[in-house]
This record gives sequence, structure tokens and C-alpha cells, in this order.
Amino acid sequence: MNVDAKLNVPIARTALLEQEVLSVLEPLRSGWLVQGPKVREFEEKWSVFTGAKHSIAVTSCTTALHLSLAALGFGPGDEAIVPAFTWVATANVVEHLGGKVVFCDIDLETFNLNLESLRGCITPKTKAVLPVHLFGLSVDMAPLLALAKEHGLWVVEDAACGFGSTYQGQHVGTFGDTGCFSFHPRKAITTGEGGMITTQSDALADKLRRLRDHGAAMTDLQRHMGARPYLLADHPDAGYNQRMTDLQAALGAAQMNRAEAIVAERRRLAVIYDQAFAQLPWLTTPARLEGFGHGYQSYPCLFHPEPLNAGSVERVNEQRNEWMDRLQRAGISTRPATHAVHMLSFYREKYGLNPQDLPNARLANDCSISLPLFHGMSEAEQQYVIDQVLAVSF
Repeated sequence: MNVDAKLNVPIARTALLEQEVLSVLEPLRSGWLVQGPKVREFEEKWSVFTGAKHSIAVTSCTTALHLSLAALGFGPGDEAIVPAFTWVATANVVEHLGGKVVFCDIDLETFNLNLESLRGCITPKTKAVLPVHLFGLSVDMAPLLALAKEHGLWVVEDAACGFGSTYQGQHVGTFGDTGCFSFHPRKAITTGEGGMITTQSDALADKLRRLRDHGAAMTDLQRHMGARPYLLADHPDAGYNQRMTDLQAALGAAQMNRAEAIVAERRRLAVIYDQAFAQLPWLTTPARLEGFGHGYQSYPCLFHPEPLNAGSVERVNEQRNEWMDRLQRAGISTRPATHAVHMLSFYREKYGLNPQDLPNARLANDCSISLPLFHGMSEAEQQYVIDQVLAVSF
């Protein structure tokens, strides 16, 4: 392709089939718009796909994380360990419950939390660890679970990007006390906004279902289908209103009919990128590890025209930003892979943190770049991105 023939390629794009678009008409026509039969259908399909015993649909991955910690008993004075390189929501839920966020550093190869850094963060006040399966690559769960068991820690998996991601053949979100998924439009399955909690615990699932629904012992659907629909439910907990609607769930359930195909397409696109960029010494593509099934929620790379360290990071960051500007002018949308939360003003100021306190997270913040990858991406779009990347040298 002629690199001068400009296309416009977004960082992500929602690709819905006609039957998926039409799926929202069923709850609209039925009149049941709130949490109801479509939510139940979506939850059942999610459990089948992930192998989770229980799936609980909620309003977002953020509320999934919040409900998980609340249901486990996390509260004021407790500490939770969070990787410093993640979306800010992972840390925010700890703050919302009155806890203290303790940041651990990451591995630059995987962008996931570093286990030795994690070990050094554990104190007598540590109650939970929130491993993030960032961009679709699982955390190395076996040693993390062993460490958590050794110290009696809850494990709440932030699997916002984890659709289709596996570790030793098992879907992420099914290892810890809970797993938390996102259905934001940048994710492989979308309900606009929405999330899902997975757990293998019957007791925890019951509490999560109550907490998402004001603490009610019985859902509206269960009550209306019962012998006495006019009687209101008891409320054993002071819960929240974090229920998914049947409109959202209808859209999610319809997409689950092609879940395997969506994952396969994203992996196919990633392989094409991997092969195209294999010889670029200044760009490290996403890690491929034995036993880790990557779901490729996105395609995060590390930009390093020179060795990355505290002395070079500002120069490399400037070059990366200039390259991102160049790609934007060519019609290609890119992003930093995500942000280093300890560098954001709230956490930096509250905890008195400096960027260099978590050096790998800082390098990832300043030197990473995500290239467009989404199911429904055309061959011409991907080739255009490849041509534009290969057209420069550093």
C-alpha cells in the first residue's frame, strides 16, 4: 500500500452484527428493562465461557471491584496492594472503602505486577492484592496465589481486559476470591458500560448479588415470578444500586454467541503485527509466554530507541510523543498503554510519591504505545498501520 494514501484508523471500534443490534428490542418489547431474564442469560453464558461457578452482572468493572472488596470485608485501615501501572479505577475502589493503596512495581516485559515488588509491599495491615491482567495477558498466578495464601490475603483479580485470557488453560478471573471484568466499548465484548464478577464461592456469590441490589435477599425477578409478587424482600445488607439492565445484558448475551470467534480474530491480528514488527530494534511487541493465552484487549508496545533508564526516559518520552503526533496526522489513533497511577495528582499528592519511586511503572507510563487492534479491523486498515510504523526509523 502507498503510505501516502491516508486512512483513518481508530484505536478501537465497536463491531456489532445486525442480530446483536436487534437483540435490545426484546427487552424493550417485553417491558422488562431492569435486571431480569436477559441479565440471567448473560450471566449463564459468561459462566460457561469462563468456567466460573457464579457470574454476577453489575454496572462496570469499577463497581465489580468495589463490590468484591466490600463483600470480602475490606474497610478503613486495611491496605490493598495495586500495581502502579493500571487504570486508576483499580486504586480508586480501595480509596472509596477507606483503605490505603500500596503500589507495587511492574515487569516491563509483561506490564504486569512484579512478584518481588509485591512481596516487599506486604505489611501486617495488608488484607488484599488486586492483580491486573493488563491488556489481556494474565498475571503469573501460581506464585501470586502461593504468596497470598502464605500471608492470608484476599485476591481480587482485575480482569477488565481479560476476556479470552487464560493461564495454564484456565480463564482469568477464576483463580482468586473474585474476578472482575469490563464491558466498556474498548473491550472485546461491550454493553456500553457494564461489568461482571466471577467467583467459585457460593456464600460470596450470594452476598455479591445482595450488595448489587440494595442488599435485597431476593431480586425483583425472583419476587415477580414467585407465589406472592406483592411482598417486598428483606434487606440483610446495606447494599448499593449497581445492577446491570436487561437492555445491556441482551447486547452482551448476543455477542457471547461468537465469543470464541472474537478472541480468535484478535489473536490473528496480533500475530500479523508481531511478524511485521519482529525486526524493529526500537519497538518491543506484547510478550508471548508459554502457558499464557493472550486475549489482546489491546496491542501495547514498548518504545525504546535507546536503553530505558532514569537518565533517558524524558528524551524517549519526547520522541514517543512526537511519533504519536506523526501517526495521528497520518490518521492513526494511538494511546499510551495506560497510566502510572502513582504519577496522577491525587495519589502523588496524598501519598507523597515521586515518579521514580516505581521506576518500571514510570518507564511504561512514558514509553509505551498501543497501536490500533479491534475485531472487525480490515486488512487494509491493519496494513496501513504497519506501513506507517515501518516508514520511520529511530
